Amino acid sequence: MTTKRSLAVLLIAVLGFAAIGCSSDDQKSSSANVGAVVKGSPDLPDFYGVPDPLPAGKPGQLIKSENVDAPGLNGSMSRVMYLSTNINGEAIAVTGLILIPKGTAPSGGWPIITWAHGTTGIADACAPSLKPDEFVTLANGLLDAGYLVVATDYEGLGTPGRHPYIVGESEARGTLDIVRMAQTFPNANASKRYAIWGHSQGGHAAMFAGHIAKTYAPELELVADVAGAPPSQLLLVNAALQTSPYKHYIAMVAAAMNAAYGDQKADLTQVLTPEGLDFLNNMDTLCSSDLGKAAAGLDFTKLQKADPSTIPTWNQLLKDNDPGTFTAPIPVPLLIIHGGNDEQIPVVSSAALFDQLCKIGQVEQRWVFAGQSHAGVIAPSFTSMVSWIGDRFTGKPMPDPIAPAGAVVQSCPAS
Repeated sequence: MTTKRSLAVLLIAVLGFAAIGCSSDDQKSSSANVGAVVKGSPDLPDFYGVPDPLPAGKPGQLIKSENVDAPGLNGSMSRVMYLSTNINGEAIAVTGLILIPKGTAPSGGWPIITWAHGTTGIADACAPSLKPDEFVTLANGLLDAGYLVVATDYEGLGTPGRHPYIVGESEARGTLDIVRMAQTFPNANASKRYAIWGHSQGGHAAMFAGHIAKTYAPELELVADVAGAPPSQLLLVNAALQTSPYKHYIAMVAAAMNAAYGDQKADLTQVLTPEGLDFLNNMDTLCSSDLGKAAAGLDFTKLQKADPSTIPTWNQLLKDNDPGTFTAPIPVPLLIIHGGNDEQIPVVSSAALFDQLCKIGQVEQRWVFAGQSHAGVIAPSFTSMVSWIGDRFTGKPMPDPIAPAGAVVQSCPAS
């Protein structure tokens, strides 16, 4: 296992707090020659060219793959493109990574962890699979524990169309369909049993993936769901971000919801000024950290025309994409992890989320690490989190007795 410091440094990169550019380590692809291809950006490597038309098939079907040389990885890594669907049920291509442990798979195949990444941006150049080396240290902690790892880029990152940032159903489908892809990936020996883990935007994705897993992918067996710093109470978070260095997240959400739902439900002219609309031009070329720099000198009051909560259609979209509005529990144990000094997602938001989910019968625990930041909470929670996931695979009852050092633990209800 790597040191906590090296893990923390890597995870900050993995979570997208630095811009992600194009990779040049593309290897030979397993796909046959195809006809026309469409790229989300002309600057992307050839692998990211999407066949036009898409091949016929079901969500999770592999379109193509290529080996990735990842020095120091305790297993094999491949970049993949697979079929999924958008929120309108239309077939789309999504990219990501699959990592297979060394050695012989246990009876029933390698158990799977599907990783949902944090905010990187909404431009195609922000797809995490473009920088696979940055995933090695994090992945080794999971591979060494005996898990096959899949990591989606989500819809619209690396592939055509604007990424539907914080659109829960879209994130969820990409996160689940890559587990389906693993079932038939050559020599993967993947189990149908899997856990979901995500942080930041990925925590949001993990919540929604767990929420729809039983109906969307009933052929698979979800055993655990881990959501780190999951965005919820979106109206509260919107207010907090307006005066923070992360105010560009609000414009990202607006642009992404417009891309997903269209002008009728998400009319940008209702919520953004002409100056705000101009700022959106940065969205398709800059990743998160550079967007933050571009927004740093802007007066937020000159960007936002109206508070989305005051516009019925926007208010409803924010509610629809808020895990705090779930009316039925995620059907497996849930773990929420949060840093007490989170500078992006207020820790009070996950306290409210925890209470909301308890009231609808969610079997869950919440770990809050005093003094830890948004990304900084990952390192001190990682080893205990992997153990917690392992307990769910072996069927140990909740609440789990694991008590990570430095964390306040809440549980509800027992099972």
